Amino acid sequence: MILGDPIAIGNTAKIYLSDNKIVKVFNDFLPNTESINEANKQQYAYSCGLPVPKVLDVTKINGVQAIIMEYIKGETLGDLMFKDEEQTEYYLNISVHMQLEIHSIIPDGIEPMSDKLFRQIESVNELDKKKKNSLIKKLESMTYENRLCHGDFHLFNLIKTENQVVVIDWVDSSAGDICADIYRTYLLYSQFSPELADMYLRLYCEKSGILRSEVFQWAPIIAGARLSESVSSENSERLMEIIDHYCPL
Repeated sequence: MILGDPIAIGNTAKIYLSDNKIVKVFNDFLPNTESINEANKQQYAYSCGLPVPKVLDVTKINGVQAIIMEYIKGETLGDLMFKDEEQTEYYLNISVHMQLEIHSIIPDGIEPMSDKLFRQIESVNELDKKKKNSLIKKLESMTYENRLCHGDFHLFNLIKTENQVVVIDWVDSSAGDICADIYRTYLLYSQFSPELADMYLRLYCEKSGILRSEVFQWAPIIAGARLSESVSSENSERLMEIIDHYCPL
């Protein structure tokens, strides 16, 4: 398969458009189960009737694990927002409606969010043992009804086609508390624009009846888990401040 140049490069993979299909080629340092795990999560979301690209194959290309999936033609809501920032609330409204639809699903047989968050917090070198124990204790104290959570929900993972909005990048999806998923989105937006983050949270709370205080209960846990990702654009000091503010020793 001739791939040419990638159309996008992420932290874990390169994305190619080949023969009118999307080919996601994973970095070779990842576990050899990465592609099948992500494909299974995406296929599960697809089976729930959500607008998600269909997985066509899980394979290896030049010895490297890859997923081949349906190509969705369109632009991300993030790109559309930057073209016309006066329409920011309009695009956020579209995204919140989609997130509410995802959160309405009671999942079966996918990874529990608590397991994922526990694993992430345990792996963070910046957190000492006492801080990790404090976060894990808080995580274990949380009670909620399991719902389908995307885990990395933001405007750049939503593609607007001619007749619908399609949700991509399901690698971080899990069964967990929707308030944790909401805070994750809030945290991602607040990194770049507190105003965007606040607008998003206001819209979600208005449409769902959830309180801001319920969402922010998850702040230190999600910030701690975010540290494990070592994202170059993220400020680890900011995350540590959130942890210290909401979970002081």
